[in-house]
Amino acid sequence: MTGLVKRSVTLAGHRTSVALEAEFWAALANLAAARGLALAALIATIDAARAPDQPLASALRVFVVQSLKGGEKWSE
Repeated sequence: MTGLVKRSVTLAGHRTSVALEAEFWAALANLAAARGLALAALIATIDAARAPDQPLASALRVFVVQSLKGGEKWSE
């Protein structure tokens, strides 16, 4: 794994930064493309579905792992 890559995204009209490993950013981009979504739209969907006490970066990592295992729990 590589170091963390920080990106800024707009969620519900607010800018926020998320730091993930490059491999997770690549997986998220692939999952978004497979669904015909922009990466920002997929992140917004994941953000809306996460528990209030779950950090966004953690929710994104869990989404990737669950998607790769075929056990995706979030709807679009």
